[in-house]
Amino acid sequence: MAGQLRIITGIAAIVLVAGAAVGAAIAWRPQIAAIAPPRPDTFDPDIVKRGRDLAAIGNCNTCHTVQGGGNYAGGLPVPTPFGTIFSSNITPDGETGIGGWPEEAFVRAMRSGVARDGRHLYPTFPYDHFTNVSDADDRALYAFLMTRQPVHASPPANQLAFPLNHRPLIAGWKLLYLRSGDVPSDPAKGAEWNRGAYLVEGLAHCGACHTPRNALGAERVNAQFSGGDVDNWHANALNDASHAPVRWTADALYAYLRRGWHSDHGTARGPMAEVVGNLADVADSDVRAIAVYMADISGAPVPDRKQPADAVAQSASLDAAQANAAGAAIYAAACAACHEGNRALPYGGVNLGLSTAIASPDPRNLVNIVLAGIGAIAGERSPIMPGFAASIDDAQMIALANYLRVRFGKQPAWNDLDKAVREARAVQATSLAARDAPADSRQRGTP
Repeated sequence: MAGQLRIITGIAAIVLVAGAAVGAAIAWRPQIAAIAPPRPDTFDPDIVKRGRDLAAIGNCNTCHTVQGGGNYAGGLPVPTPFGTIFSSNITPDGETGIGGWPEEAFVRAMRSGVARDGRHLYPTFPYDHFTNVSDADDRALYAFLMTRQPVHASPPANQLAFPLNHRPLIAGWKLLYLRSGDVPSDPAKGAEWNRGAYLVEGLAHCGACHTPRNALGAERVNAQFSGGDVDNWHANALNDASHAPVRWTADALYAYLRRGWHSDHGTARGPMAEVVGNLADVADSDVRAIAVYMADISGAPVPDRKQPADAVAQSASLDAAQANAAGAAIYAAACAACHEGNRALPYGGVNLGLSTAIASPDPRNLVNIVLAGIGAIAGERSPIMPGFAASIDDAQMIALANYLRVRFGKQPAWNDLDKAVREARAVQATSLAARDAPADSRQRGTP
């Protein structure tokens, strides 16, 4: 018996040593020699311009620029269930940025999530999507970033608990979840659809926000585009699980992505406003391609979403027995004049019977919008709305939200609405403090 135990113990030791050796081999990546930062005039201006458009599609500045900081200089805090990770400086500064990175190192980071010095990058940098970016597009992105203004700035240290603060563990995550060649291709659907698939599944990384994640922070493969969470907003489902009262069409998606609003669906807020802002200067053909692909993903409408927008809007329930009196009074005093009147844009409100925020099972988007309001979009006659954070208390916000949910969403009242209101106020208070803070404040810039 003792001999068998020694054999079993010996085998276990061998397995552990072998496993550790394999893990170390997988975790180790060689350093790529640094170069002198290349001169901007060595890059083809046409390739730089293409890189600018690609960076906008990838929303790069949103994650790599902080309030009051230099463009692409990093330092943005990205909260995760595992701690806070700060984005890196991707300006061509030779010491704190990527100025010393040859193109080979940049491509490796995009494809494999490995820095020039061999460190594994945390997947808050969405290389699980960027692995699908083409060589030509990686080259254009590199050219664009290397022609930006260098900024000497180091991000704060990540705030992760042991053992997650040890980067070799990321190698194991990559073994489980990092794949390439995941872009769907179907010649029968046409060039526009396939271009949209390439952008959505790759550089635009739409699933990073619109897909729920598992316990290890990876996107759930069996729930792609079923809705996710980002910055205390709910990124709505984009597939046939969408709760939009009226089905999204390619034309509606194109208008929404191009202008930041659509009369049947409302206004882009939160992180989505930043996406729309970046797409403003992108070629129409690419925005249209994204819209065509995403509309196809949304699938055929379910029976209660086949109605035209005006029919859905007129079907909002007026059953006062289901609507609380306090919420009804607040709505009549503060909301009805814009949302039920005939006022033209920008003062006329979207018909709330079409609101995805009200129809959604998650109340955060509605709460955020009511408390913070909707600002004007430069050059557009899109809806505007004042914020009510200072004029209604938590109990009134809850009463109003439940009234809107029952009357216009025709759904039961939300659970844990008080928590959503408290969290929304806390996040907005932090954002206001950051807006008024000194230039080194580590918060996301205003879109």
